[in-house]
Amino acid sequence: MFIKWIRESQIAAGILTIIRLYVGYSWITAGYGKITEGFNAAGFLQGAVANASGDHPAVQAWWASFLEGIAIPNAGLFSFLVAWGELLVGIGLILGCLTTAAAFFGILMNFSFLFSGTVSTNAQMVLLTFFILIAGFNAGKFGLDRYVVPFIRKQTKGKFSPGESVVS
Repeated sequence: MFIKWIRESQIAAGILTIIRLYVGYSWITAGYGKITEGFNAAGFLQGAVANASGDHPAVQAWWASFLEGIAIPNAGLFSFLVAWGELLVGIGLILGCLTTAAAFFGILMNFSFLFSGTVSTNAQMVLLTFFILIAGFNAGKFGLDRYVVPFIRKQTKGKFSPGESVVS
């Protein structure tokens, strides 16, 4: 019953718009700050790896291995992806454009931060973003998705049959 309400109700769409704007503002300010002030994720990544030891590690060994083997050697790329990813997620959520995609990438970043041992507002952002993801189209109903999603559906209608690969 709740799922039906959050996905179809006009009242839910209004509440989701407020949540979307709050979460989007949080992302856009974080990303803009990183872009304008310069951001280097190397220290954060190394700190996360350091928190993977001891009796009660804040970072799990499998995540620390990923950070050591992939993220730290490519810290410049990850710094770029985090800063611009935060800004773009924020813009998408504030405008209500490709809302579900923006929410997905936002929650992906939040889980990455949580896996790295940072709590801060990330858990709150994950919870709020779950509501946006569950709502689907209704979360962007009072935004650009009202126009963008029908356009995309019209352009792709009949282009792919079930089971057909998008890549040749």
